[in-house]
Amino acid sequence: MNSLAIAALEVTIIVVARERFSYTRQSLESIYEHTDYPFKLIYVDGGSPRHIRDYLAEQAQQKQFQLIRTNYYLSPNRARNIGLQQVTSKYVVFIDNDVIVAPNWLQPLVECAKETGATIVTPIICQGIPLHQEVHCAGGESGILVETQGETTRRRIIEKIDKQGLRVADVQPRLQRQKTGLAEFHCMMVRTEIFQQIGLLDEGLLNTKEYVDLGMLVAEVGGTIYLEPKSLMTFVTGQLLQMNSVTGPLLELIDIHYYMLRWSDAWELASLHHLRDKWNLTEDEYFKNRYRRLGWRRNMTIINPFVQKLPIGKFGVRLVKKILRFIDKALNPYISSHYARTQMQSVQNQAPIPSIESPIKTLFQ
Repeated sequence: MNSLAIAALEVTIIVVARERFSYTRQSLESIYEHTDYPFKLIYVDGGSPRHIRDYLAEQAQQKQFQLIRTNYYLSPNRARNIGLQQVTSKYVVFIDNDVIVAPNWLQPLVECAKETGATIVTPIICQGIPLHQEVHCAGGESGILVETQGETTRRRIIEKIDKQGLRVADVQPRLQRQKTGLAEFHCMMVRTEIFQQIGLLDEGLLNTKEYVDLGMLVAEVGGTIYLEPKSLMTFVTGQLLQMNSVTGPLLELIDIHYYMLRWSDAWELASLHHLRDKWNLTEDEYFKNRYRRLGWRRNMTIINPFVQKLPIGKFGVRLVKKILRFIDKALNPYISSHYARTQMQSVQNQAPIPSIESPIKTLFQ
């Protein structure tokens, strides 16, 4: 495809790392195998290990997509913004690198946006293996609930995900294209011009509730979110040393360091505090519960599956889990603080990435 044809494309797909690198090949291959609608692809590679870096460089040359690499890890919204700065198309699709798309997934999203004027279109997002069988998200609700009792006003976050855990075969035939209040970053299509109104994706949200924030920002300026049930894809989580019908492939050793940073206590606390302050939310039981559960993903994905494989009996399992969780809590702050120091040096040593403002501003003038 020549440069003029690429420039005329309506859709740009931006792929970023969600929480690991080991599913890169499967995810990328699914996009090229199952996408018939024309698209440009931008892949933002934030510090992947050498063999993934080399694979992406080879694929970028073969398939002629744009590869942007940093030699340090990136939070998801930072990576999305880096890709977004290169977008000159009418629509942008954000998709994570652990997603497998189903055949004919993209065209229904575009048709929905054109026919409804939707700002954001979400497919049915599934979870786990076997692929495309169990619903993770089919729209939902997001927003702020304001409660007043006497002189006390509470502002509570609303987040509701529809149809989670249900079978696609039971849900999809009954669903129609409809307005909804929530789309997740596993995969969503966004009308690019909205970023002229709301600004960039909020990089203060390092690892949680980015999609809730985006949904609320879009609603504030009168935008709409639609569910398009004809479009289907699956995000495939990973667990260390465990494979079953829910999780699928292994979380490999090359993933552990980024995973522990991506879901670090420091990143989650910073994200929750930023969300609270940005939307003037009451620090209610929702936040207190999140603070108490810091590190639950590391426990669920790394520690628990590892310990369950050990031949040590129930008492031994409880004891080893307790020891490993103590070690994890002690080690995790070092990982995030070390990243903050080394990332600053990496940014200083790496060539700057072009500004986002020019392409998006000129696109709609």
